[in-house]
Amino acid sequence: PAELDVAVRVVLYVLIFVLSVGGNALVVAVLALNRRLRTVTNCFLLSLALSDLLLALCCMPFTLLPGLMGAFIFGDVVCKLVAYLMGVSVAVSTFSLVAIAIERYSAICNPLQSRAWQTRSHACRVIAGTWALAALLMLPYAVYSSTRPAAPRPPPAQCTHHWPSERVRQLWYVLLLLVLFFIPGVVMTVAYGLISRELYRGIRFELDVKREVTAQRGTGGDPAPSCDEGDGCYLQLSRPGAALELRALGAAAQQDRARINSSGAQLAAKRRVIRMLVVIVAMFFLCWLPIFAANTWRAFSPRAAQRALSGTPIAFIHLLSYTSACANPLIYCFMNRRFRKAFGATCAG
Repeated sequence: PAELDVAVRVVLYVLIFVLSVGGNALVVAVLALNRRLRTVTNCFLLSLALSDLLLALCCMPFTLLPGLMGAFIFGDVVCKLVAYLMGVSVAVSTFSLVAIAIERYSAICNPLQSRAWQTRSHACRVIAGTWALAALLMLPYAVYSSTRPAAPRPPPAQCTHHWPSERVRQLWYVLLLLVLFFIPGVVMTVAYGLISRELYRGIRFELDVKREVTAQRGTGGDPAPSCDEGDGCYLQLSRPGAALELRALGAAAQQDRARINSSGAQLAAKRRVIRMLVVIVAMFFLCWLPIFAANTWRAFSPRAAQRALSGTPIAFIHLLSYTSACANPLIYCFMNRRFRKAFGATCAG
């Protein structure tokens, strides 16, 4: 069973590593080569792909190999660098998901006010800020990570965090839970809840207005033009007052009907975008919450956590956390038509 456990672990690590590197590299290539995909949301998705690529390349090999060999043989500098880059990549992923949720909330719930600042240049500044914040936040990992013998005899070196005191250790992991999970979770839950409520209200009103216009025209209405998901267009949900004002203006009546006809396709496209982003958020928390919960447990009850998690359990908790790095490209592929087309074009070219 021990040999089987090692074999299964190696196969899963290699599979996730290949999917993570290949998938995220392809996402970066697609966004770099297709100008039509360079939207505000996709700027944040590009940052997310880069952080996942960093996680796969810099962290996965240095987690698997020491676990198999029983010692960290790469030295103190690599230990500090790996711990630091892993923390930065996780923080950037979390901050990117929060930025995407806020950007989508502003675009859908406050489209007119958000147009002034929702630009690619502003998105690039926000992304630079998230990377800088993550780099500063994770500096303690670079300071307190080092290789020390795990036991007096024999003395295999392990890459671990050596905090000044147990109190500092506990405060650090509580801080990470708050900054990387609890607060982002609340922000994203509220943002997507408000988006869902706004979409539901918009759908009801648009259907009522469309039925009214169709009845007045005595026809079934023209088919709505297509609107690809993820195109970065801003959805302007109609409100009763605005619709009455438009109908009162004879010169704008035709524009009003065209807007009503296209609203159904736009709402459907936005629902697909939100569904994709919600799945990304859910997968991130599903993959990363166990490792942060385990770290917090070890900070407050090290002996009990060591007995329960040592060996196979902690290895597969790490494996689950790394699964997030390959999940995002798969979600883009299966849930976004434009990404699927761009993936195919990039592979064919």
